[in-house]
Amino acid sequence: MNFHEVRFPANLSFGSVGGPERRTEIVTLANGYEERNTPWEHARRRYDAGVGMRSLNDVEALISFFEARRGQLYGFRWKDWSDFKSGLPLDDVAFDDQRIAVGDGVTRVFQLTKTYASGGVDYVRPITKPVAGTVRLGVEGDPQVESIHFTVDTMTGLITLSDAPDMGAVVSAGFEFDVPVRFDTDSIQTSVASFRAGDAPRVPVVEVRV
Repeated sequence: MNFHEVRFPANLSFGSVGGPERRTEIVTLANGYEERNTPWEHARRRYDAGVGMRSLNDVEALISFFEARRGQLYGFRWKDWSDFKSGLPLDDVAFDDQRIAVGDGVTRVFQLTKTYASGGVDYVRPITKPVAGTVRLGVEGDPQVESIHFTVDTMTGLITLSDAPDMGAVVSAGFEFDVPVRFDTDSIQTSVASFRAGDAPRVPVVEVRV
């Protein structure tokens, strides 16, 4: 896949606007009732990188990053400052933040996930771009040590344990993560005069499936 394992400068994404987007198909019936369905299992996130520009130096950094990605051609990592941890944004990452699996005595490889819960309903989001050095893992409440008890593939979000957890053992994890994205445009239009007048360039970014 055309993807560069490099993060968009975090100081530039700070202050950007965006978030999850869902696609819902709604049909209104003759009796006034609705039928609603969605072809998407997972949300797709969109952001505007231009809002975070604070100086002409920032604009230069943006253009350099854009050119290195060849516009829309190559994907990259994006830090969503409103949602980049397994737990609450102001809390430290802990190995018991998220329950990601239950052992069956055989399986050793597990996908990192984050669960969003509200009103008794859960949504489980696969995490495919964890940040290196931030992953914490626990098995049945016991913290595990990376490189001794488990390894992390930061390109896929897959955890591989040295030993398969026992039947019924809860596997938990904590981590920071990025969103895999690409630019949603092949052109960036900037104006020094407009920028100094307070107008930021519009630079749309959209999540990609990996």
